[in-house]
Amino acid sequence: MGRVEAHHVAALREILAATTWVERTEDFARSLRRTRDPGGLMLVGTPEEEPWHLAAHLDDESRYAGLPQLAPSLVRWNPPPDAPPHLRIDLDRLADARRGETLFVVSPGETAGVPLLERIEDARRTGTTILALDQGDKELVSLAHDAISLPSGDAPLSFDGLQHLISSAAGQQEGLRRPGLREQLSRFLDLVSGPRVLD
Repeated sequence: MGRVEAHHVAALREILAATTWVERTEDFARSLRRTRDPGGLMLVGTPEEEPWHLAAHLDDESRYAGLPQLAPSLVRWNPPPDAPPHLRIDLDRLADARRGETLFVVSPGETAGVPLLERIEDARRTGTTILALDQGDKELVSLAHDAISLPSGDAPLSFDGLQHLISSAAGQQEGLRRPGLREQLSRFLDLVSGPRVLD
């Protein structure tokens, strides 16, 4: 997370301190951290909007916190065939989802759409944990084991701001070892240079 964004998250947390949003995002982040193995966290958006920014921040937080299972596999609707392997993961990945893995669905619109909902339902049947970040999509929420919803105009933060709060909370090291000097230096350098870009 870049220095400006880190300050933005800190300011958001301060503004929202008197609300339930900070605690709610921390609870949701704990659900994210329950993914067992590296590669087991799948992140998917809608055909219209892929969650690139959130993927980059979760990847950064994974490195900062020493939690490799937090680095997401970005599942894409129509990846170009010449894309790098980590950006060529398509919806077939959801058919291989299994118990111990997590499917994190980000739906910034009013509905995730039937094709995505059907794939989510199939993944849930295999024992995959379903998490959802949405803007009031009741069908998506009904399929999720844990969901955090931000209905349009009903909260003191934006959908993008909520994603920042979640990714930041996911990297918090509750009960884990303190980061070593190398990790602290890496995080400082990332704060100076900005988040790593997925390319």
